[in-house]
Amino acid sequence: MTWQLLSVLPVWVLSLAAAVLIGVASAPEQRITWVGIAFAASIVATFVIQLAIQRKEGFVVRTMAGIGGSLVILAATTAVFTVLL
Repeated sequence: MTWQLLSVLPVWVLSLAAAVLIGVASAPEQRITWVGIAFAASIVATFVIQLAIQRKEGFVVRTMAGIGGSLVILAATTAVFTVLL
């Protein structure tokens, strides 16, 4: 596994964990609100991780991968919550 993937993977895992936690712990009418908060947290986490690496090469690609992956995970979560609601 390359270091670029290792810098993006924690954000995806965070998003997936947040999606599961939202599904289990929140009321059905509050789930969409919490998904938005989880996405905001994943954006912040992406920037924190990428800036902590201190490498200019591929910064934009790694940031897009982290945020894009989180968006896909949380969009799928939103679709599941919409069907279940």
